[in-house]
Amino acid sequence: MSDVIVVGGGAAGLMCAIRAARRGRRVTVLERAAKPGRKILISGGGRCNFTNLNASPEHYLSENPRFCVSALQRYTPPEFVETVEAHSIAYHEKELGQLFCDRSSQQIVDMLLAECRDAGADVRVACNITSVEARPGGYALATSLGEFACDALVMASGGLSIPAMGATSFSHDVARQFGMRVTDTRAALVPFTFDRPRLDFFSGLSGVAVPCTVSRDGASFTHNLLCTHRGLSGPAMLQISSYWREGQAIEIDLLPGVDAEAMLREARRTRPRAALATVLADRLPRRFAQAFGEAFLPAKPVGQLSRTEMADSVETIKRWRVVPDGTEGYRTAEVTLGGIDTQELSSKTMESRRAPGLFFIGECVDVTGHLGGYNFQWAWASGYCAGEYV
Repeated sequence: MSDVIVVGGGAAGLMCAIRAARRGRRVTVLERAAKPGRKILISGGGRCNFTNLNASPEHYLSENPRFCVSALQRYTPPEFVETVEAHSIAYHEKELGQLFCDRSSQQIVDMLLAECRDAGADVRVACNITSVEARPGGYALATSLGEFACDALVMASGGLSIPAMGATSFSHDVARQFGMRVTDTRAALVPFTFDRPRLDFFSGLSGVAVPCTVSRDGASFTHNLLCTHRGLSGPAMLQISSYWREGQAIEIDLLPGVDAEAMLREARRTRPRAALATVLADRLPRRFAQAFGEAFLPAKPVGQLSRTEMADSVETIKRWRVVPDGTEGYRTAEVTLGGIDTQELSSKTMESRRAPGLFFIGECVDVTGHLGGYNFQWAWASGYCAGEYV
């Protein structure tokens, strides 16, 4: 018999277990995989972008944008960094507040497991749960490791992203079992795919990264796009994927912060015989500029452009519109957008309003962060808050 059972040994689940155990609760973590923290291990290119110093509510999407405020205020990035430093893990800020391990993501997993051991939390692995049932005063779980019972049950088994790593809908299924609403879910922070002939254009430039600003539905991100053999990826595209819906166009500014009209007028004055692609190559990767010029811009020297052609070229460069065929889906998505309706949960405790003693944290909840450590910070914060009350 445990006071608390945490289903899921990922970022949110381990943080919850640590906090609850430090409060003196008897905690058991049940992890389906053979090892805990598998998504932590692959994050950040193997170096774990474990938080973002700028984490704030505007970096998260939800049907209820204010739900995350309480948790983010009560457990902040500096608090997690303090634990990282206490374990002598070297880290660095890459850009825009993103913190990475200098060496390996394994250090974060080892840190969390060490904290669990020190606090007295029991972490079990290779545990397949076959049923969850309410019982007087708590919950009973049937598993491949036997029967477990607890006063409080925390669902932290994640969302649907990267099924090859063991992702399932289990937390969502349990929520529905207890009458809770789950919002529509879809893959987020995910590369785009395209139909031909646009696919041929991108695949021909596979591996080329282009600085740009992408926009959709009022959201805008300035970073690199990356051409791939399937379509478009890179930080800018992953970010905007959370705001995109099927059939919609994405607007791309290939020269962010640059007055393209003034640039072309200057080129027409100083080198009128230059092709538009040549002019663009001064500011964009040459391969991309050449291919883009041939595919989308007038095939004549800049000095021969009419006023209309000049205006149309500026429009194309600054507001290039592409319509993806779709995305690569959960197979490569970093996170799941949507999840357990936050109206069903207390923003202070993460406890279900319908089922006392049942808590939901991390990716399974309808709170989805931007790229760059924000989803880890939500995991730490939501796990910590639940751990305070289970």
